[in-house]
Amino acid sequence: MSGFQYIPEPEHGAAWVTGASAGIGRAVALKLAAEGWTVYTTARSAEKLETLAAEHPNIRPAPGDVTDPGAMRRIVAEITEQQPLALTILNAGIYIPMRAQEFSAEDAAKTFDVNLTGVANGLDPVLKTLFRQQRGCVALVASVAGYRGLPRAAPYSATKAALISMAECLAYDLAPKGLRICVINPGFVETEATAVNDFEMPFLMKTDQAADHMVRGLKRPGFEIAFPTPFVMILKTLGLLRHRSYLWVMRKLTGWDSVEA
Repeated sequence: MSGFQYIPEPEHGAAWVTGASAGIGRAVALKLAAEGWTVYTTARSAEKLETLAAEHPNIRPAPGDVTDPGAMRRIVAEITEQQPLALTILNAGIYIPMRAQEFSAEDAAKTFDVNLTGVANGLDPVLKTLFRQQRGCVALVASVAGYRGLPRAAPYSATKAALISMAECLAYDLAPKGLRICVINPGFVETEATAVNDFEMPFLMKTDQAADHMVRGLKRPGFEIAFPTPFVMILKTLGLLRHRSYLWVMRKLTGWDSVEA
């Protein structure tokens, strides 16, 4: 069976969610726990994870920094000592708005370190575990911002495009073994990160809505879980445009023409 057909179930083992102390990660951890999963949650703040765990008995705090590869190996080892790892959602990420006039190599490096290297740090022990188990699913949370560039998102869009490509590359080896890798591409979600945006965000959704889309998508076979559908279809269609036309349309859609430099 192709890995794209695999549907992770609570009886197959535990779930692990990174970036679980807030936003989409927190919402999806609660959603999975409510559906019977034992959910291990990772973020830097042990206090916030304890608060989350108090909301559902199926949630287990596993604090750690995704930029620390040793911590990620330790957490995966601790989980798999208890039970198989059936579902991994590598969700941790940061967004630092950045216009060309204020480009910062330091902030770009921070974004790359969390959004891209942080995912690789989790993938390392997880993929070794999946090959050993011969079953499991890993989901990389990218973004529709990875399709084409969006305003104020140069480092962020770059990392999300890289995650989409990484998932595609890994699928060549995973899918024939019956192991599933998928990429989750949300649109704009109402979180602390997007609250800093000073432009119109089309089809903005709540974190609970995003979590519902993610969990439903994991229950269906396939590679990409992308939402909301109207925004995804618009962006994929616009992606066929030449660069100059694409940039002009996106400026109009986001109201960027009215933003002062």
